[in-house]
Amino acid sequence: MAWREVSVMEQRREFVRLAEQEGANRRELCRRFGISPDVGYKWLARWQAGDAELADRSRRPHVSPGRSTAELETAVLAVRDAHPAWGARKIVRRLAWDGIAPPAASTVHAILVRHGRIDPVAAEATQPYRRFEAAAPNRLWQMDFKGWEPLVRGGRCHPLTVLDDHSRFSPCLQACADQKSQTVQDRLTATFRRHGLPEAIFIDNGAPWGDASGERWTRLSVWFLKLGIRVLYSRPYHPQSRGKIERFHRTLAAEVFALEPFPDLAAAQRAFDRWRELYNWQRPHQALQQQVPGSRYRSSPRAMPSRLPEVEYDSLDLVRTVGTTKAYVSFRGRLWKVPQAFRGERVAIRPQTTDGRFGLFFASHLIATIDLTDP
Repeated sequence: MAWREVSVMEQRREFVRLAEQEGANRRELCRRFGISPDVGYKWLARWQAGDAELADRSRRPHVSPGRSTAELETAVLAVRDAHPAWGARKIVRRLAWDGIAPPAASTVHAILVRHGRIDPVAAEATQPYRRFEAAAPNRLWQMDFKGWEPLVRGGRCHPLTVLDDHSRFSPCLQACADQKSQTVQDRLTATFRRHGLPEAIFIDNGAPWGDASGERWTRLSVWFLKLGIRVLYSRPYHPQSRGKIERFHRTLAAEVFALEPFPDLAAAQRAFDRWRELYNWQRPHQALQQQVPGSRYRSSPRAMPSRLPEVEYDSLDLVRTVGTTKAYVSFRGRLWKVPQAFRGERVAIRPQTTDGRFGLFFASHLIATIDLTDP
């Protein structure tokens, strides 16, 4: 069976949860998770039968209506101690899921304050505001690196985070040793094979998403274009446009990094895998009316291709191949500069509405312009 050695249980649970969703292509999921259909259906049947070997989460006993207030407070504090960053609303929803008739969120908050679980000075209430949300899963993924964290044995952990804009589901949370483009591409390749391709990815303008020279096009963004993924960039100095993933980073810091130091990247990844499962499938989300992200997520029907597609052009297009050492193309007896990311790629030269001006296109994307009137 081709499960990864790290966090096997988390992978099994993610597989069966995705397979149970309405309209799920179970055989395609088996292929993406690297297992045979027989194995996949076996795990699904054992999950549906309540196999504790698959779901090794603790099961709290159901609470009878006659329990005392002290017992209810014990249950509230137990949830809070297990998840120190959770607020009253999330605790209320978790108690209900565990079969406990919860009090009002204000009562839970009062219990937490009374038992010293909340610092009244530090607990400043923040008001939610309206923001854009993609209409369906996989229409838009947000991606970024959270700020690096030191490791006990030396080195740094650079958490690579990906968030589905519609569902807040996290398909990728990886402990990386650096922030290089190849590192990102390797991690995303595994993610795309597992969850399929999004329609677009929303990123900021810093490395490795943007080029140090100021050009937005990078080898990574060219890779996205070949996969049919649109690349959207946030406005500089407007972090509010990426509020969902920034909020995800704060939650990751509060619920993972604030609780324990990690000796190395392997330990950090094990913790990431455990927490990602909790975040996607167990943790109530206020923006989702206290539902979990997994309840709104569906795997993308666009599978990761086994080979990277080549860009095709119309027979009427004037096609040039960009130099592999210097990013130029020849046109009308002159050399014209092309963004460095397109070295070795085939591009099309197409006339624009103004006489003497042409556009350089990679597939349907305008990447540079040619002005024959400029000496």
